[in-house]
Parts: sequence; C-alpha cells; structure tokens
Amino acid sequence: MSTANPQPLWQPDPERIAKARITRFQAWAAEHHGAPAEGGYPALHRWSVDQLDTFWKAVTEWFDVRFSTPYARVLDDRAMPGARWFPGATLNYAEHALRAAADRAGEPALLCVDETHEPRPVTWSELRRQVGSLAAGLRALGVRPGDRVSGYLPNIPQAVVALLASAAVGAVWTSCAPDFGARSVLDRFQQVEPVVLFTVDGYRYGGKEHDRREIVAELRRELPTLRAVVHVPLLGTEAPEGALEWSALTAGDTEPVYEQVPFDHPLWVLYSSGTTGLPKAIVQSQGGILVEHLKQLGLHCDLGPGDRFFWYTSTGWMMWNFLVSGLLTGTTIVLYDGSPGHPDTGAQWRIAERTGATLYGTSAAYVMACRKAGVHPARDYDLSRVDCVATTGSPLPPDGFRWLHDEFAESGADLWIASVSGGTDVCSCFAGAVPTLPVYTGELQAPALGTDLHSWDPSGRPLVDEVGELVVTQPMPSMPIHFWNDPDGSRYHHSYFDTYPGVWRHGDWITLTSRGSVIIHGRSDSTLNRQGVRMGSADIYEVVERLPEIRESLVIGVEQPDGGYWMPLFVHLAPDAVLDENLLNRVKQAIREQLSPRHVPDEIIEVPGIPHTLTGKRIEVPVKRLLQGTPLDKAVNPGSIDNLALLAFYEELARKRA
Repeated sequence: MSTANPQPLWQPDPERIAKARITRFQAWAAEHHGAPAEGGYPALHRWSVDQLDTFWKAVTEWFDVRFSTPYARVLDDRAMPGARWFPGATLNYAEHALRAAADRAGEPALLCVDETHEPRPVTWSELRRQVGSLAAGLRALGVRPGDRVSGYLPNIPQAVVALLASAAVGAVWTSCAPDFGARSVLDRFQQVEPVVLFTVDGYRYGGKEHDRREIVAELRRELPTLRAVVHVPLLGTEAPEGALEWSALTAGDTEPVYEQVPFDHPLWVLYSSGTTGLPKAIVQSQGGILVEHLKQLGLHCDLGPGDRFFWYTSTGWMMWNFLVSGLLTGTTIVLYDGSPGHPDTGAQWRIAERTGATLYGTSAAYVMACRKAGVHPARDYDLSRVDCVATTGSPLPPDGFRWLHDEFAESGADLWIASVSGGTDVCSCFAGAVPTLPVYTGELQAPALGTDLHSWDPSGRPLVDEVGELVVTQPMPSMPIHFWNDPDGSRYHHSYFDTYPGVWRHGDWITLTSRGSVIIHGRSDSTLNRQGVRMGSADIYEVVERLPEIRESLVIGVEQPDGGYWMPLFVHLAPDAVLDENLLNRVKQAIREQLSPRHVPDEIIEVPGIPHTLTGKRIEVPVKRLLQGTPLDKAVNPGSIDNLALLAFYEELARKRA
C-alpha cells in the first residue's frame, strides 16, 4: 500500500526536464501527431496507450527509422498473441546500430574492460569494418536469412560484432555466457539448431582463468547442425582442429551489406531461466526490438551521442542485448568481462569512473552488497559524469534507494535513481526510468510509454493502491513473435494468456499507486498466500536483509496436504554470525513491526546458501516444489542453477519433514 503524500526522494530540476529528450519528443509529437503539449509525462503516457498506432508511428519518425519498403499500417490484428506490427515494412537492425559510424568514425563505439579495469576503445569505424568483414564471412559459409548463429562468449567486443554481423545477414542470433555448463548450453542451443558457433577457449573471472575447451568440444559433438565453429582465443590457445580463426574472418575491409528483412523477421532467441524444465526459447523481431529499444533507451534512459552506457551483465541475460542496443542511439557502450566484485566490492564503481559512464546499470543485489560492505562510491571514486544509476534483476529495496541517494548527495551530486522492471519475455521494461518525473523511495517512476500496464485482481478488475497481477492489456512491439519449436503457439499462449484471455499476465505482483508510480512485490507464481492475503517475497527480503547478520534469505509458502500452510524463512548468515535466540527474535520483530504479524514466518532455518538461476535470481518455485516432495530431477532443471549442491539441503529437509 502506498502512503498518502510521501515526499519525493529526488526531483529533476527544471534544466534537466527541459533538456531531456522525452521533453523534446513530447513537444514534437504534439506539433506533428496531436500528442498533449501540456500535462507532462502522465498526459504523454495516456496518449501513448490511447493512440497506440499514432504513438509508434511517431517513435519511428522521431528516431528516423529507415524502412527500405514502406509499411501498410502500424498495427494489423491487435489481438494478443498475434498482433502484427508494421506489415509490409522491411529494415535491418544492424544498419541502425551502426549508423553513428558515418559521423563519428574515430570516436569509441565500445569501451572494453576486463578485471584490470583498463578501458580499451573500439571505434565506430573499426566496429563497422569488423561487422562488414564478418557478415561477408558468414555469407561465404552459406549462412542465410533465418539461419541460427550461436555464441558461447563472454561480454567482449567479439560478441557484439558477431551479433551485429548475424543481424546484418538476417540470421538469428543466440548466446550463452561461458560460465554456463555444457548441459545448460545444450538445453538452449539444441532447441534452435545453430549452423555456426562462436566460442572462446575460456574466460577470466575473479582473478582466475577458466579453461572451457572440453565443454566446447562437447558442444561441437552435440550440435550436429553446425557447419562452422569460430575460435576466439581469449586465453591465447590454438584453434582446435576444424575450427576457423576469428582474426581471419574479421581481417577484411568490406562494406557491410544489410539484408532488408520484414519487420517481424526474427532477430534473436532469448531464454527463460528454465528452472523447471527446458528454457523457453523466446523469439523477438528485428523491427520490434529496434523500435522498442529506441523508445526505451532514447527516451526513458535519455541516451544519445556523448553518453556512455554501462550495465553489468553477461551474454546469458537479456540486459546484454539491451546494452548492445545502446548503439542505436549513438551511445558509447561499456562492455565489462569479469567478476562484479573483483578485486573488491567497489569494482563496478571503479569501472564507471574509468569509463566516464553517464548511465550505470547494475543489480539491486550489488547495491545492497555495497551498502553492507561499507563502500562509499561517490566519495572514493570520481563519478561526476554519472547522471543515473539504474537497477534491475529484483526490486531495489527502499534502503537501497536511500543509501544511493545519500552517498551521492554527500558529494553534492544530483543523482537520478532508476529502478526498472521488465522481462526477458519482452527484452525491455514495463516500468521504470522517466528523466522528468520525481523518484519516490522504493518505487519505479512510472509505466513505460506505449505500455498499457495495469494491476488486476483475480477477476480482472483494475486496482489502484492495492497489490495485483501485472498485466499489459495492449500489444508491445517487442513481445515474442513466437517461441521456437512451438508450432501451434500453445506454450506461448500458456505462458502469458491463460489467466486473462487476450491479456498479457507477466507473473509479478505490483501496486500502481494513485500518483502514477509502480511498486514491484516479487513473483506471483511463488506467491505467499496466508489466510487469503497475498504477500510479496521481496517485501520480506528487504526487511530481513537489512540485518547485518543476514547475507541473503529465501521465503517459501507451502500448501500442506492437511490444508495447512507452512511458511519457512531460510537465512544464509554473514561470516561469524550465529542464529541464536537473540537473532531469531530480532528477525521476527523486524518483520512484525515493518510489515505485519502475518508476514512472520513459521520457522527460521539457517542454510549453507541460497540457490539462484544462472542470471542471479533466487529460485523460489523449485525450492517450493522440493519442499512439497517433488524429486529433485522433476523439481528443477539442474543446468539452470548456479550451485546445484545447495538444493540437496532443501531436498533432505523435505525428506525429514515427510
């Protein structure tokens, strides 16, 4: 529930509002397309969903999207799933990503950083040259529009070049990070049957080298559709037999040739976390991603030429694809390949300093880890160029907002904090950053333009200032065009449209406040539901993890065979902490006072660690299934978990309770 009239934590000053790109867009859209000139962002958002076709037409004009053949209309068949955007239009994503090379040839397009934290630039002209050379190489290998090209690569420039070259030829890109084991990679790549595999020999993380040549050999054996393997010698080893050398494929000086493909031609395949079965292979389109990311990065994130965009991510997470799209706005993107905390917890701030990042994105977990570790970012690093710190992955707790604000305020900085929330499913944000709106502690600023976001109760009634299901009631261009190997669309339909026919249900609990902001309460599919009252797990994590003794926590609600309900809280303690009577009482008291007596768990259990997906999200549903007696091999896809051994604890606990 939102309080009646809280004070904003941050308010953009008139100068920031005036120079924001979204302000200029609104004035232009008012003149050319009938958007409201007054009323600020709320009026613009209302117009963007009431006049959906006109809004997206305006986005393509404002960003000068180059259609090589014109579209017949903006939106054909508005039904979800199945809406068709810009039918008749052809274009190319990579062509737009490299447009800035014409004017800014010698400036950096990429700043590449490893654990030495020394940035190495790749200029726009060099990026364009490599993409042109590699695209020609892919065509020579017989790669055609629609073929799949895969990358087993870290966040390095070669991954960006390979994605853009694939898009240039109309191929479909897909990637995994090299910390994924062979089974995890094969669960993903075998579904899409790639014809080319780009792979490193290993990677560096936490000051150590990790050799992946045996895994690469297994991938080659288990992917029979491969016509070529391209070796990227990150650790300096020789190319294995039969593999092509990266350097040979990118040595040419060839003008990029951009295949003009239909708007809804597939661009890439992303994957759900796959914790309870094969990951969903989510296919998004060249045109849909292009216009959605131009809107999100160019208007909401306020990025353009002169900006430097750093988001800590890996190639196995949608935020990497989102980061690469920074190129669409002419922004320099920062690629960091390494541990988020090497050689110390402040590592990411040091990278932001050394690269001159203007927008720095990270996880809520990293912000809270810095707070606990006593890191002082704005005092210890020169972050004077950072305009915005953005977070995603999980809700940023109110303490995280206050800590960031106070740390930067002490150095006199006017920091915009953007907590954003979206999903791999749309490779974008449903709600989050708006440079012209105030920031309230613990809240996302607003729903995104063109996103008809609502909170619904179980019967489909809209809610305000109450917790409900996150739904989107009109199509977005970046919604999946389909899932791979889902010929009748049943898996796609089941994933989002079963609960409310024709309406996208995402699986998050949210509150839309009466002042227009958004609060995310955690996943609704692992909902805590005591005596009919729904509670978000994120609210409990926020309170519990404020205590210095608690490193991380996991709360599960388990329906019992006798009709009862068991709600344990699992805690991973900080070094030297002890779960004694004193700490137990303090945890319960904090939850009771800051949330409610109903939120207090039935038991508090110390665990050796909290299991996560490979992209760092706590896995609530598989643990719940284990506690309900589901065997481990049925409860979880082992290849999707960061530390499978941790699940043995929960499995044994379930056995004892049974």
